[in-house]
Amino acid sequence: MAIRFFDMFAGIGGFRSGLEAVGGFECIGHCEIDKRTNMAYCAIYDTEGEYYCDDARKINPDEMPDFDLLCAGFPCQSFSVAGKRLGFEDTRGTLFFEVARLLAAKRPAFFLLENVPGLLSHDGGKTLETIYAALIEMGYHFEWCVHNSRYFGVPQQRRRLYIRQLIGGAQGQRVYDPNGVACTQAATSGGWGGKTGLYFIDMNSDPVVPDVARCITARQDSGVSKHRGEHSAVLIEDAPRAILTPDREKVRQQGRRIKEPDEPMFTITAQDRHGILHRGRIRKLMPIECWRLQGYADEQFNKTAALGLKDGHLYKMAGNSVSVPVISAIGQRIKAVNEKYEIVR
Repeated sequence: MAIRFFDMFAGIGGFRSGLEAVGGFECIGHCEIDKRTNMAYCAIYDTEGEYYCDDARKINPDEMPDFDLLCAGFPCQSFSVAGKRLGFEDTRGTLFFEVARLLAAKRPAFFLLENVPGLLSHDGGKTLETIYAALIEMGYHFEWCVHNSRYFGVPQQRRRLYIRQLIGGAQGQRVYDPNGVACTQAATSGGWGGKTGLYFIDMNSDPVVPDVARCITARQDSGVSKHRGEHSAVLIEDAPRAILTPDREKVRQQGRRIKEPDEPMFTITAQDRHGILHRGRIRKLMPIECWRLQGYADEQFNKTAALGLKDGHLYKMAGNSVSVPVISAIGQRIKAVNEKYEIVR
């Protein structure tokens, strides 16, 4: 019997794509508040006859089918180091309690939650303690771990916290694969990089940017300027390098803005844009490349692009998604546990 799941805060269906790739999972419905993202979801998947609600706060458990697994990548901006980290003071942070409300009402055997690693340390651990207390009070025993998408077959450095649970039986084991490379992408267009494809890098005598990489800007007619970050010299590179959003000088990931050749891409976030630096030329990643870095098939991207959405929306959808291969790996563990203990019959 298939494990029936509900796709909460569905986005473009990273949970769904990952679980359906494993087989033995059946989606009974989804919830997504963004109209354009929901258009994409319905274009990619066959949702006819399934339960749908646009707002998690409006979900009536009595009106939806029963399910065995709740999937929810509840909004992470309020816990992310890239945001203001307001946590439960932010209205987005309170949406976790909608997850708890649905778990309490439907009592699925499994749940799979995803968020940023910043949730672990937010407010000195008090936020995570609140979440744990809510889950434990409902009788759940759960396991958490931070997975990096780079170890699951996509070239993206994306560390995310996953919390998974089942009632009764043994806990699933952590899933790690030492092979693979990767880097996370962003969801919104950022200044110069997003608008022109040319990256703005500090070229002064005391640059913050490490390594030897210094890239050209749109203005190269007057040489290297004394004005901070205005001009740059020509850079010759023998191999491509990943480069982070250039117009935001203080933005770093792991203290870096430019990577060595053959290193994985930076993490896709809601604020950053990414590009490739090679032989003094820079181009930003295309939307389809960002979708590929999250593990989506070109066919899925093409169905969404056919809706006529702007590139900015396509970037955002990729940046807000979970990585499909990571969900598949966790889905395999859930399926194995279910088969061993015959929880869902």
